[in-house]
Amino acid sequence: MWIKQIILGILGVSSGFAVAGGMFAFLIALGVVSRFAGKTHTAKYILYYEDAAALGGILGNLFSIYWFPVPVGMVGVASVGLFSGIFTGAWAMALTEIVDTVPIFSRRIRLKEGMPWLILSMALGRMAGALLYSYYRF
Repeated sequence: MWIKQIILGILGVSSGFAVAGGMFAFLIALGVVSRFAGKTHTAKYILYYEDAAALGGILGNLFSIYWFPVPVGMVGVASVGLFSGIFTGAWAMALTEIVDTVPIFSRRIRLKEGMPWLILSMALGRMAGALLYSYYRF
């Protein structure tokens, strides 16, 4: 019986490594890290950006699996929410930029004015979805 548990554990950890590796490869392929470094003129700290992304992924996985109690109060919860939102927004914008979704969509619907409203509506829709997901998850 314990051999089955060990095999399942090894399989689970291996699968997690494969998924995390794919996610980080996708993140690098999108150019999110290098784009942040380029926009902020901090290319000399690129290794720190990459380390922070890897550490964030590792800690995020650990916290989502084991649910460690971390007594940070409302300020800590708000900070985590803010940084998670920034990460998700950066991911979404990088994906949109790479695929050229917004320019293609705006040409197809013949949108000449109101591009800021389109982007704002996408962000608000994403925020509403995240709030509903968080509310109904617990």
